[in-house]
Amino acid sequence: MNTRTSDEIARAARTAVEAAVWAPSVHNTQPWSLAVRGDEISLRADPDRKLRLADAAGRQMLISGGAALFDVRIALRELGYEPEVRVLPDPDRPLLLATIRMRAAGQADEHSRLLYGEIKKRRTHRAGFTDAPLPEDLVEALVAQASTEGACLTPVRSEAAMRVLAALTNAAQDVQSDDRGMSLEIIRWSGPPGSVRQDGVPARGHTGEPRRTFPQHFDQRGYAWGNPCGSETDQSTSTSTGLVAVLTTPGDSREDWLAAGQGLQRVLLHASAHGVRAAFHTQALEFPELREFLRQHVCSGAFPQMIMRLGLAQGEVGSVRRPVSDVLEEN
Repeated sequence: MNTRTSDEIARAARTAVEAAVWAPSVHNTQPWSLAVRGDEISLRADPDRKLRLADAAGRQMLISGGAALFDVRIALRELGYEPEVRVLPDPDRPLLLATIRMRAAGQADEHSRLLYGEIKKRRTHRAGFTDAPLPEDLVEALVAQASTEGACLTPVRSEAAMRVLAALTNAAQDVQSDDRGMSLEIIRWSGPPGSVRQDGVPARGHTGEPRRTFPQHFDQRGYAWGNPCGSETDQSTSTSTGLVAVLTTPGDSREDWLAAGQGLQRVLLHASAHGVRAAFHTQALEFPELREFLRQHVCSGAFPQMIMRLGLAQGEVGSVRRPVSDVLEEN
């Protein structure tokens, strides 16, 4: 049983919600809400913030929710609580992603403290990386972090597999760019210069580099990243692709999507603690036929949940988040 006062529990719950707000989400849609009742936190999906065309099944929405769930867990451990998590606890309430009961415990372990410290520092990257390679022991550690949450992070070492991923990503990007509905959906979540909105991708989050190997979703604005394209560049231009990796799960249920989100955030926070940033490429995974092709021919039958690039980058772009008051319901 909890031995903390109700005020202590309430403060800890609010801190956990503040941490959840900083989780990564597809196009920074932040598709979640949270409620606090005593010593229990409920995490819900917000379908009004789902990408209705690119994410019709809600897979990316639940991955985003899983990342928020992981932040809640780590924040509670930092505060001396052991989170008791029930994932998808009520079949009659499909938007209820998880409940987290707060149980008093001892001090957080060193690694949990490390991850908690990165929650507000981590940033999604939308450009190239420097040429410095990632240490192999760090790559192995990131793979282990994903495994802890029931996901699998696979670095792409094969040139052939790299070409397949790049080709499908570019093909999907081209189709989306020519689809008016999808283009408008992305534009909805793209902040214009000077915007004060607290969600979506702000204009300063884009890069003006020319189109190269891996495009980003905002390619209609002329932004992309990847390998150097014939001209000499120094590290300050950050044009290396970095390490390409695919996050997969053994199944493709809603539980798997939440596990993928938790594994993803654990990887990202561990990477951030070592100065490594990540860029995401979801285009090919938003077409069922392309995602299935990748599952069969690149992922050895596992279900791809995220394609990403990992690397070292110079400079840092700020992010935007909704205030806690927008996402929290308190009793």
